[in-house]
Amino acid sequence: MGITIIDGDITGQRVDAIANAANSTLMGGGGVDGAIHRKGGTTILQECRQLRETQFPDGLPTGQAVATTAGRLPARWVIHTVGPVYSATEDRSELLASCYRETLRVADHLGADSIAFPAVSAGIYGWPADSAAEIALGAVREAESAIDDIRFVLLDPVVLAAFQRVAAEP
Repeated sequence: MGITIIDGDITGQRVDAIANAANSTLMGGGGVDGAIHRKGGTTILQECRQLRETQFPDGLPTGQAVATTAGRLPARWVIHTVGPVYSATEDRSELLASCYRETLRVADHLGADSIAFPAVSAGIYGWPADSAAEIALGAVREAESAIDDIRFVLLDPVVLAAFQRVAAEP
């Protein structure tokens, strides 16, 4: 398993799967989620609507993951996962780690060889960058996955620096 940290736009990554930091409605939103829906096109939204009508009438639970087509993105699939909102008074780190484990599980099931992750919950959900990086990289390193190419593709310079710091640690 090779893990790389990249400064860039996740929607331009040529990988088998792009992980989406979605909200529970699966209907698009801001940040990475909005960019994936905008650049991927309406096919992604149509499949998300179908998932809501069939499998997830109450929304995708936090820490879980589900796949759709990637539409016009240079990937085969988008794997949507819902990260927890950060709380200073409640430890939700297991839910955040679950996002990465479940996304890798779905990617393995699909037969993906490569995946690009954003920093789940480190945007509008307020998760501190250093903690988000430790949890994300720890979960991916510990996961039993056959995926060869795992990328963290990050636009925010603070989040990027945190991931680079944590990745460099032994």
